[in-house]
Amino acid sequence: MQDGQNLFDPATAFAGQDWRMDITADEMIARREIHPPIIVGIYNTGVKRMSEYAPTRDKRHRKGGKASRYAEMLAREIKPFIDHEYRTLKPAKHTAVGGSSLGALVTLVAGLQYPRVFGALAVISPSVWWDNRAILRCVQDYSAIARPRLWVDTGTNEGSGANFVVEDARALRHALIEKGWIEGQNLAYHEIQGADHSERAWSARTGAILAYLFPPR
Repeated sequence: MQDGQNLFDPATAFAGQDWRMDITADEMIARREIHPPIIVGIYNTGVKRMSEYAPTRDKRHRKGGKASRYAEMLAREIKPFIDHEYRTLKPAKHTAVGGSSLGALVTLVAGLQYPRVFGALAVISPSVWWDNRAILRCVQDYSAIARPRLWVDTGTNEGSGANFVVEDARALRHALIEKGWIEGQNLAYHEIQGADHSERAWSARTGAILAYLFPPR
């Protein structure tokens, strides 16, 4: 998961609100609602977050374009390290990557770039607007045979331009379907009524996301 400091501990989370992902996962494991995952939170680098998470360089922000290199780090350094140090199930079908906002963009880049490494993706409140919807071009350029399982969502109250945010998310869903993803099979798309763009909103749907990524077996 990207933005790791926001997942488990309010002391490190943005505005003191964490996702409570560890607590939610423990509770769901105890109820046998999910297959027990190892959740790895990768801290963002603060001032370099935008550059590292965005797929292209946006002229307006003068940042971005390093998502491909970040995805390579996930696939070729962090994933092998986790597999070496912990008792994992290594195949892609057991491996998920996720993130919110710009973290959702780099998550999708990782899945498109390394579908044989990441078999499931959580694309949460993606910043589709970045660089004139550059992420849609990334999807359109996808040529691999594999189709990782995708969770894509957005809130209906994500800022002053909430309507545009929802339109962007729908455009991403359409682009994925055009490339062969099938909603209800390997694509889950959700619009969460009233949800804003915040850690609290993402925390509220963590359980549903985990259930999709790691169904019980």
